[in-house]
Amino acid sequence: MTDWNDAYANAPYVSGGADYADRWAAQAAEFRAVEQAVGRAMLNLAYGPGEREGFDLFLPAGRPEGLVVFIHGGYWLKFDRSFWSHLAAGPQARGWAVAMPSYTLAPQARIAAITAQVARAVDAAAERVAGPIVIAGHSAGGHLAARMAAPEVGLGSRERVRRVVPISPVADLRPMMLTAMNADLRIDDAEAEAESPTLLPRPPGADVHVWVGGAERPAFIEQAGALARAWSVALTVDPGRNHFDVIEGLERPDSPLTGALLDGA
Repeated sequence: MTDWNDAYANAPYVSGGADYADRWAAQAAEFRAVEQAVGRAMLNLAYGPGEREGFDLFLPAGRPEGLVVFIHGGYWLKFDRSFWSHLAAGPQARGWAVAMPSYTLAPQARIAAITAQVARAVDAAAERVAGPIVIAGHSAGGHLAARMAAPEVGLGSRERVRRVVPISPVADLRPMMLTAMNADLRIDDAEAEAESPTLLPRPPGADVHVWVGGAERPAFIEQAGALARAWSVALTVDPGRNHFDVIEGLERPDSPLTGALLDGA
């Protein structure tokens, strides 16, 4: 019998896994300080009245080519935008503005409500930056990124979305119902069916590229593959990358991951 708590536990299976969050926070704070000093950071922009309904926007040196929105993970239960600022560096160096929203966490919000919040965040960022939009997200954020492609989400800026890149996404919520996390997530059958991208039709016209690390837990490799098959879209398995370092490519403008976001967008 599958131990679903273990299947979705990442830190115990990654060397130094417990240290990543502190490292991310320090890198992100340093990046924000530099970007503020040169006038390229717009922080704490509100997209709604809630305490966590805000986003940071990092601008390139010149006129933006477009907008990248990065949605953070943490099983919809933890983290906020302040951990990930440094991941804007790659797209920013290629001339794109990068927005990073926070959102209300479970158990204060159900996943469907978080999806709606993120859609409002994307639209708010889109009002500030012209041009095409690329949406990416990691883990639970990968789920939310995939949801942004769906017409029923009601994304006002949807016609501008050129590409969606779910990174290590939790694209089928049904296994989450079998974990201890569901005490706070409160996913039921109806929400799993309505909010699982793998159970929904491929969004019309969506350019989607699913990305996952080759050294991730089997559950995440299966999740990524299932989404790519269900939607008949591109899948990249990044060799040697685990669930934590799989996003590091976003720090560099010339990485394959940054290319997956921006090449041809």
